[in-house]
Amino acid sequence: MSQTAGLPAPPAGVRSGRARAGLRVLAWASWDWGSAAFNAVMTTFVFTVYLTGDAFGGGDHASAVLGYGLAASGVAIALLAPVTGQRSDAGGRRKLFLGVNSAAVALLTALCFFVRPAPEFLLLGVGLIALANIFFEFANVNYNAMLTQISTPASIGRISGFGWAMGYAGGIVALALVLAGFVLPETGWFGATGANGLNIRLVAVFSAVWFLVFALPVLFAVPEIPPRDAGHRSGVLSSYAVLARRIRLLYRTQPHTVYFLLASAVYRDGLAAVFTFGGVIAAGTFGFTLSQVIVFAIAGNVVAAAGAVAGGFLDDRAGPKAVIIGARAGLLATGSAMLVLGPEQHVLFGFAFDGTLTFWVFGLLLCLFVGPAQSASRAYLARLAPEGEEGGLFGLYATTGRAASFLAPSLFALCIGIFGAQRYGILGILLVLLAGLLVLLPVKPPARPGR
Repeated sequence: MSQTAGLPAPPAGVRSGRARAGLRVLAWASWDWGSAAFNAVMTTFVFTVYLTGDAFGGGDHASAVLGYGLAASGVAIALLAPVTGQRSDAGGRRKLFLGVNSAAVALLTALCFFVRPAPEFLLLGVGLIALANIFFEFANVNYNAMLTQISTPASIGRISGFGWAMGYAGGIVALALVLAGFVLPETGWFGATGANGLNIRLVAVFSAVWFLVFALPVLFAVPEIPPRDAGHRSGVLSSYAVLARRIRLLYRTQPHTVYFLLASAVYRDGLAAVFTFGGVIAAGTFGFTLSQVIVFAIAGNVVAAAGAVAGGFLDDRAGPKAVIIGARAGLLATGSAMLVLGPEQHVLFGFAFDGTLTFWVFGLLLCLFVGPAQSASRAYLARLAPEGEEGGLFGLYATTGRAASFLAPSLFALCIGIFGAQRYGILGILLVLLAGLLVLLPVKPPARPGR
């Protein structure tokens, strides 16, 4: 007999309330799933690779133009993200701005269809990607701020982890569909061929539709927040004065929130570098072909998704700071092993490691620890955010992250220059991760939730 046989069933209102809460979580995470079409397809593996090809005037030149364009978008995000988040909080327009910014990303992504493979289209392509990146980050501020609307203090960690996992999984599915339908076959879906870059230009349309479709559920399932004050009616410049006052107040009343923003800016840059330079290191140091890099990227996303889910459950039990510190320690250990072993033959614990096996084993372990670190960081800040001010705080989260985004790339390049081999770029990433861990250690963690 079941142990629950003699227990009364929950009231119908409780059951329906749980069902609505579950649907809201799924609708919220659907946005993360859809956003992978922009992150993984457009800006990482497919469209930016197309945009930096020889057809656009030479790989070096096109890459430099793309770099300048993304740098300019980063400056715009750093300057504007806190104010846009603050104004959406004040005006009770968090969901509205999420919808508007998501629609702008989809539109700009779809317009990439008109970027033909010729030098005169390079600026158009870079401009569209840079603008889409700005609106994507604005949307992400509102999306992250919604975390407190669809979770409780006792569930915020695992719901954040579920969202990150959905993002990784969406990237896997979107990449697989793009590769199977547009990139690999000579004649793909809708008659797409490589002539005049049609297959990649259709990938942009596919990505726009994918993102828009999966961004819609959250706009219907999660209610809008009520207006908090009349500050949203003031001008943009006066919003910066309000922002400055709130930062000073935050430092006086919650100094450890400011310390966390600074510490997370450092170690999040190290996390971003794991994915940014992972494929470069796989090919340049460990001899992976392009197809092997893509296969590893898909496997890495699977492992990172599993890590994000597991880390979310640990977050709700041990707290986000413990998860972040544990993940940092794991990243430092596995990254150090990859650096020391390198592409050479080694025997470790009775197993023979060549360069390929070394990268697969320790690279996947790195991905395993990246997932919970990213998820717990979002949950950490959401726990600290004053009610009704989540958007402004996540705007600062975006700004501080952009402010520190030069650290890992600079140390990556510096270590290669000092030691004369790409392999030692791993050391530069490890130094950033270590610095972020050391800065985080004295930061007071958020209060533990009641069970």
